[in-house]
Formats: sequence, structure tokens, C-alpha cells
Amino acid sequence: MERIPHYINGRRVSDAERVAPVYNPATGEQEKEVALASAARTEEAIEAARAALPAWRATSLAKRTDVFFRMRQLLTERKSELAAVLTSEHGKVLSDAEGEITRGLENIEFATGLTHMLKGERAEQVSRGVDVHSVRQPVGVVACITPFNFPAMVPLWMIGSALACGNTVLLKPSEKDPSSALFIAELFTEAGLPDGVLNVVQGDKEAVDVLLDHPEVKAVSFVGSTPIAQSIYQRAAANGKRVQALGGAKNHMVVLPDADLGMAADAAVSAAYGSAGERCMAVSVLVAVGGIADSLVGAIQERIDKLVIGPGTDPASQMGPLITAEHRDRVASYVAGAGSEGATVVVDGREQQFDSNGFFLGVSLIDNVKPGMKVYDDEIFGPVLSVVRVETYEDAVKLVNENFYGNGVAIFTRDGGAARQFEFEAEAGMVGVNVPIPVPVGSFSFGGWKNSLFGDTHMYGPDSIRFYTRSKVVTTRWPDPSTSEVDLGFPQVK
Repeated sequence: MERIPHYINGRRVSDAERVAPVYNPATGEQEKEVALASAARTEEAIEAARAALPAWRATSLAKRTDVFFRMRQLLTERKSELAAVLTSEHGKVLSDAEGEITRGLENIEFATGLTHMLKGERAEQVSRGVDVHSVRQPVGVVACITPFNFPAMVPLWMIGSALACGNTVLLKPSEKDPSSALFIAELFTEAGLPDGVLNVVQGDKEAVDVLLDHPEVKAVSFVGSTPIAQSIYQRAAANGKRVQALGGAKNHMVVLPDADLGMAADAAVSAAYGSAGERCMAVSVLVAVGGIADSLVGAIQERIDKLVIGPGTDPASQMGPLITAEHRDRVASYVAGAGSEGATVVVDGREQQFDSNGFFLGVSLIDNVKPGMKVYDDEIFGPVLSVVRVETYEDAVKLVNENFYGNGVAIFTRDGGAARQFEFEAEAGMVGVNVPIPVPVGSFSFGGWKNSLFGDTHMYGPDSIRFYTRSKVVTTRWPDPSTSEVDLGFPQVK
């Protein structure tokens, strides 16, 4: 059976004391195994990154930029190859996999502008004969811990900016679909990245604990569930590390009575069920305002009846399986319990039958959902769309702002005034106006509020440059003997 290795100091390392199965979610069969790093193996990777840091940090910005331009070209040329690898382990349809890679590629393109992004500031003659300038310098060795749902995009979000800023990186992908990270690391080597600058450590909690505790690791980036994000933030911060830990979400899509019904229904189905709902930006709560609810639920149900669910490799498939059998069963349990909580199960995805042993589940639509129900309160992370009915715009805003999460939110309306007010009032890190999944382009930054983010900065874009660098301010005066004197007072501007 193929073993997915680590990638340390520019070479594959396959030997391991422990391994874990890697399944094809469309068949339910184990097709590979992944090496799980011991503490000693993780420390070996940290040492490789530490040793490579001085030379990479001293590499000219022009040469770093050249690596990113080459990486952009290679990733563009081999997108379909990486998409096939991704689909074989995650299960999402090939078109969705290619879309994920394209969005990750935006951060590589952003990183090609590193010469501009890393510029400091300068002011001359702030005092007589004294100049001040600032520079941005890398934080050092950084750890990037990425989730199963975007095995190519999120690593590219993190490592692009981290490497551009002159750091060396330890990438720890999900053990459920680990091959994409290996593919990306080897592509970076082909693009000219020196050995040891980007290392991939396959593993589980044992490897993560070393990354969180090791003194040579100076910063940690993480994407995952809120409980784990909070735990990682607390542990890494207690060890003196800089941390950004992105957690879970319960993204609301508010539909006002004046919204275009067809457009809203199309958006809700696309955003709720794309990638089997395994997206941190998926719409999981539809907030129907006023009298539009019945028509909107009916329009969504019509569209659900036409969805094609099947293997990600089938061009006809619009949605693939979930990542594991355990996760599929967990998602199904929320649908099973919704009726007893007082909700109305309009479409029950458990009833759809599949001619496969894969981890498939049909999509579900649940109406008359209210806060306090598990189907509303919990992050389900699957193809389940809940409908909450409210009377007024004010009720909708209150519902959004009282939610535990604050990742993304959207409003559908033809009223520009209402949209502007919603943008101002909504307590979430990303807002869409007639855009259901408002993931920013690569030149902006991605991140939520409340319990969707632990740390001070968002991911990729301008915030990532601030996260992966430290500012240093230099004050300069060249010798002028005529002005030299002993002065024990606090320095003053003259």
C-alpha cells in the first residue's frame, strides 16, 4: 500500500513507528496510509527549518520573488493533476477542487509583490541630524496546521505569505487527506525553494503538541474547529508564540422580502451544499424575513430535487461524499434529531440511497429552526441548511449578532440602504451583499470575529504580512563632534 511520507529538508521520509489509513471517500476503501510523525521526527523537521532560516532570510527579495513567479507557473500548469490528488482523498468534485486551487493561487500571486509589501518607512531630520526608518523582518520558524476541507487552498494561504516574508515553514496537514501538501511542497522545490525552507510533517496530536511547545517555533497558524482553535491559541500563546487560530462558523444568509427569489434560492443551494457543506464559509442558516419564507423554501426544495450527488471524478456530479463515515453519521444525527426539537424536516438527506459504499449523504433542508436547537447552535459541517423565520430586518440582525460565531454573513436585497445598514451593523468578519460566500480576493484578508478567530490578525493578504513579520525601528545619527555632550536626561526631540 502506498505510504504518504513526510518532506523534510528537501527529501521524502517514509519510515514511521505509526501510520494512519487514508480513504477514498467515494468508495469507502482505504487506498493509502500516511506516516504519523513521532516527537523525534517532528523535532528533526524543526531543526531542518531552523538550519535553513539564516540563508533564506538573507536571500534577496528579487530571488524570493523569482521563486514565487516560478511556483505560480508550475501550479497553473499542474492544476488538474493536483485537483485529481485532492479529489481522491477529500471527495469533492474535480471542478470544486480546481476552484480551490485557483483561490489558493491568488495568495501565490499576492506573494509575488513581496518587494512592495515588505517596504518600511523613513523620516529624516526628526531631530537635528537624526533620521528614523522602520523595517519588517521575519519572525523565524513558523508552524502551519491546516484542515481537511481545503487541503490545497489553506496551505497556500499560509505558506505563501510566510515564505515571502523570509520565514521557514513546518506544514502539518490533516492526516485525512495529506497528499496535496506533499505535492505543493515538492512543487516549491521545483520552483527553486531551497531545501529545509518548507517542510511537511504528516501527523496527529503528537506532532502538533511538539509544534506548540518547541521554543524554536515562533508563530503558529491554524484552521479548524472552535474548541481546537481555542486550545491551540491558549497553549501556543502561553509558550510565547504569535498565534492566529481560525475556528468554526455558523454563517447566516439573510433574505429580505424584496430580494430576487430565484437568485436567492440559487445562492442558498450553492453555498449550503457545495463541497458537501464542508466549508467554514458555507451558508448553514437561511434567515427568511417577513413573507418571503414560504416561497423561498419552495424554490430551494425545487432545486434540491435536481442536484446530482456522486463520485467527484464523475463530470455529472455536483456534490461528492463527506470525508469519513464517522463524519457522515454525525451530520445525519442532526437531521434525525431536528424533528423532536420542533423543527420541520422538509428534505431528509438520509433517505437518499447510493449505489456505493462511499461516505455519501443526501442534502437536507430543515425549516422552522430556532436558537436553542442543536441543529442551529452547533457547527454541523455538512449538507444541512436550516431556515429561521423572522418578522423584521431588526430581528435578523439581532439573530446574527447574538450567534456564538462570526465568520461570514450575507444579505440578499434590492435595497441599497438596507444593505449598507447591514454592512455597518453585522458582527462578522466578512460580509456579502448578494454574495453568499464572501471569501475575499487574495489582496484582502480572510478572518472572522467572535469565536471564529483567536488572535489579532486575519489570514492571507495584508494581515498575513503583519503576522509573519516583526517591525524594527532604527534611529540614526552620524557623528558630529561639535554636538556631542554628556546629557543624562531622557532624549528629547530638538
